[in-house]
Amino acid sequence: MVFRRALAWSAGLALLFVAVVLVSATLGYADITPLSVAYVVLNAVAVPTVDTSGVAWVHPFEFAVPATTTTIVREIRLPRIVLGGVVGFALALAGTVMQGFFRNPMADPSIIGVSTGAAVGAVAYIVFGAALTSAVGGIVPQIVAGWGLPAFAFVGAVVTAFGVYLIASEGGRTPVATLLLAGVAIQTFLGAVISYMLLHAGDGLEGAVHWLMGHLQYSSWWRVRVALPVVAVFFVLLLAYARDLNVLLLGEDDARTLGIEVERTKRVLLAASSIVTAAAVAVSGVIGFVGLIVPHAMRLVVGPDHRILLPTSALAGAVFLVATDTVARMGPAEMPVGIITAALGAPFFLYLLTKREVHAL
Repeated sequence: MVFRRALAWSAGLALLFVAVVLVSATLGYADITPLSVAYVVLNAVAVPTVDTSGVAWVHPFEFAVPATTTTIVREIRLPRIVLGGVVGFALALAGTVMQGFFRNPMADPSIIGVSTGAAVGAVAYIVFGAALTSAVGGIVPQIVAGWGLPAFAFVGAVVTAFGVYLIASEGGRTPVATLLLAGVAIQTFLGAVISYMLLHAGDGLEGAVHWLMGHLQYSSWWRVRVALPVVAVFFVLLLAYARDLNVLLLGEDDARTLGIEVERTKRVLLAASSIVTAAAVAVSGVIGFVGLIVPHAMRLVVGPDHRILLPTSALAGAVFLVATDTVARMGPAEMPVGIITAALGAPFFLYLLTKREVHAL
């Protein structure tokens, strides 16, 4: 029964995601029909075949599409749309886990400082990246130029998450309340570090502020290839722990009684959700409210069972971020999508506060 419900909801949300992708890909300065978008996608499909010369890739579809349309859809719009889907999927997934982990629907992926740690790494690279590049010389600057910003952001996020965990742990146990307080303290300190770096950013100030707003403007297929495998692997891992997360909602003592290795489960959940968040923030900047609003809204719809809630929240997050990013890029002046998510998310959350019980899961 649970599997059928999860499959039905996931299939419906997946179809909705496809529809949103098709609509989003048609919108822009160049008018492109949904059928043309579908043709471009189908033309990119390749099937492996084996012949005497080895493995060859054959394209079964050859629809007539103008080269300009193919370039716009395949190289400009789809990378941004797909990356938005991956980032939204990751943030909503991590937010669902954090809300279950802390047994509080007010929790989100940034609650233990992951996003702030990523911001420190990214701003440090933006402000000091030129000095680093000139110092190392040789081929390294080319590598740093291509991977430096997401790499610094990812490392900053992961180091912060595990630093908070180590600070909060004592005697092999990690009390949730202590973890939360340690996260708040570290976030405050890292916020001061970011402010100091921005004060001395010079020419890098605009780029740093733009990154902190959260955006998908500079999306590319290589960013998708970087983030997607990480998100996919840890999604499968977190889905395997969905039942354990359900049991943890009863309290740690009851979870131990039911045979759950509480501390090991907490470590896995914390590490996996932190890495998923780090991968998303590293390629998009700090995009707020996705991991807070989407899991809570989906919990009201599908219930608190994480075997259903995890996949549905993740897919809903993908739909939400692609839709909001479409709004962000369609205005007279393109805005970072983080502004749109905050503008939509904050009033919606205030509405939930006045209409629903949000103090407990």
